[in-house]
Amino acid sequence: MSRDTSPSRATTAPRTLRRLAPGRRLPYARLLGPLLLFAVWSVASAAGFLDPRVLPAPWTVLHTGADRWLHGTLRADTADSLWRAAQGFAIGLVIGVTLALVAGLSRIGEAVIDGTVQINRSVPTLGLIPLFILWLGIGETFKVAIIAIVVYIPIYLNLHAALSGIDNRFVELAEVLGLSRWQFIRQIVFPGALPGFFVGLRLGVTGSWLSLVVLEQINATSGLGYMMFQAQNYGQTDVIVLGLLIYGFFGFASDGIVRLIERRVLTWRRSLSS
Repeated sequence: MSRDTSPSRATTAPRTLRRLAPGRRLPYARLLGPLLLFAVWSVASAAGFLDPRVLPAPWTVLHTGADRWLHGTLRADTADSLWRAAQGFAIGLVIGVTLALVAGLSRIGEAVIDGTVQINRSVPTLGLIPLFILWLGIGETFKVAIIAIVVYIPIYLNLHAALSGIDNRFVELAEVLGLSRWQFIRQIVFPGALPGFFVGLRLGVTGSWLSLVVLEQINATSGLGYMMFQAQNYGQTDVIVLGLLIYGFFGFASDGIVRLIERRVLTWRRSLSS
């Protein structure tokens, strides 16, 4: 009796499954980079590699922060900066979302709004400061208005792109299922646009802090930027570094909050980051 040696019956060695994904998320992984940078800064300062007049040691900056918090104006300056950033961010968020919805869900709205926003995006926002001072004065109003402009542009761009980028196959599926326009928007368009919205939200949060550090050095009497401007006049490098660290902390914390909300809202999404 002959033995069947055809390739169909030949046994093959099992192939090892290659994992191409990055793997499981590490808890508090984003803190590793800042902590490593802080450690290098501390070691370099302790070893005498850094001139304290150029970059003070971390413990010097922390001592300055504690002293100004307890006996100075740091507490009030921080509260004023947070209030300005919150007002500008809230206004920019409402404007960006509203314009993106109108332009993304209507051809007429897109024709009227999108070109104007693209022109606004091309104009340096901080270059509008002299004009806004003439229009709104040198008080708080122009600062909040500039922050709102910086915030609404990335929110609009990303949300509008997400709304316009919904796959046409979902439109055809909704038509086959007989969904109404509102059901289509609520069940398909909005969930599909949420990832793009959160990208714009993160950029908007960061933009509010980036613009604030400049605006608070223009005819301000309080705020972290004003504190840093005064420290520049007196050569207080530790105070300037303290202000930068606080701005960096607020930016990092606000981005982390948006990321946390994004993970909670988009629990249905499976991606490399999750």
